[in-house]
Amino acid sequence: MSLPDGIDPTALPSGTGCAECETSGGWWFHLRRCAQCGHIGCCDSSPAKHATAHAKDSGHPLVRSFEPGEQWFWNYDSEQMYESGPALAPPQAHPVEQPAPGPVGRVPANWAETLR
Repeated sequence: MSLPDGIDPTALPSGTGCAECETSGGWWFHLRRCAQCGHIGCCDSSPAKHATAHAKDSGHPLVRSFEPGEQWFWNYDSEQMYESGPALAPPQAHPVEQPAPGPVGRVPANWAETLR
């Protein structure tokens, strides 16, 4: 099978939460996984939008949802969504016991008011 450019099915996820939010003490709404390098970043509804920033900075346009039960991909360059795609190295999502938004202890009480 030939894979689209920008997908490396052997790249492992960088962790179970947004890499930059974990470093800075931030929080996220939902998580996205770079299909090329495995970087985990927060979605555009999250305060910091790290997944989009990673795509722009790295030139890696394809992400996959890193939410349990979701398998869709998004292409930042074409702004196109794909319902599914090739299997990526496990794990496919953050642990089910990890809430969204997350992580526990860093989500503000008024989190819903901060989402756009």
